[in-house]
Parts: sequence; structure tokens; C-alpha cells
Amino acid sequence: MEAPAAQGPAESSGRPGASGPAADAEITVTSPEQMRELGRRLAKLLRAGDLVMLSGELGAGKTTLTRGLGEGLGVRGAVTSPTFVIARVHPSLGDGPPLVHVDAYRLSGGLDEMEDLDLDVSLSDSVIVVEWGEGKVEELTEDRLRLRIDRAVGDTADEVRHVTVTGLGERWATADVSVLAG
Repeated sequence: MEAPAAQGPAESSGRPGASGPAADAEITVTSPEQMRELGRRLAKLLRAGDLVMLSGELGAGKTTLTRGLGEGLGVRGAVTSPTFVIARVHPSLGDGPPLVHVDAYRLSGGLDEMEDLDLDVSLSDSVIVVEWGEGKVEELTEDRLRLRIDRAVGDTADEVRHVTVTGLGERWATADVSVLAG
């Protein structure tokens, strides 16, 4: 299997405590298996209290990436899209944090509606991954990792995805997200 290729060096703003971008990486993924592998690599960087926001079109690979993340974290249960149940909790099979997988696609009320899910309660003990969370969960914490997955528009046969990883806040100010490129 070919590792995801980096598209340029990771950058760091070097601004501990700043809420702007702290770390960036551009990664090209050419297959669903590579997207899962990216998720497994991402799991190595995460710890309890981390919020990961995933964005991209339908079919971009958000759930596939989260499936790999669940494998990397060693959690129980098949990681599938929580579109209709909104959120799923996957307990750890070991001593790592549980994974809370949220699909905010059907939620329109911003943080007020998200508060009904008690994500703020789960945040300190879990890794929380929110698909479609932009404009809805930013107020949970200044420290978050944002992954934007882009693909060719209208070409569903093309497996190539461009993933932009942006770390925000003090937690990610010194993180080396370039390791995600393999």
C-alpha cells in the first residue's frame, strides 16, 4: 500500500495560546484504504479532550477516515455513519479514550442544538469527531483539529482526495501534523 503523499511542508504559527491556525498539512489520498490509514495515523496524535472537525462533500471520505481513526484508537464497535442517530459512542477496548462520532448534517441549530448531545461533558474524557460541524461546534473549545476533504466535483469514479489538516489553539501550536503524511 502506498502511503498518502504530503503536498508541501507542515507549517506552525509558533503562537502558543493563539486561537488562529497553529499547524497545517496538505495530504493527497488516492484510495479508501489510504483514507483509513490516514485515520489510523491521526489516532496516534489524539488524546482525550481532542475535538476533530471533518468537512467535505457527501462521499468525500469523512466516515472512512473516522473508521480508521476508530481502528487506531482501538475502540469497540463498527464505525459507521451516525447520520440518522446523530451520535455514537465507541468505548475503548484498552486504556485509551472512547470515540464519540457525531454527524451534524441534520442539525441546523448550531451549538444550542449540539448542547443537547452533551458533547461538552464528553469532551474531556473522549476524542470527539464531528462530521459537518463547521459553524456548530467551534464554541466547545478553542483547541481543535480541522480536516477538510476535497475531491473532484461530479467525478464519483475518481478516488483522489486532498485533505487539509489545520490545528487550532494552544493544543496544536507545537504539534507536528506533517507525520500524518507518512
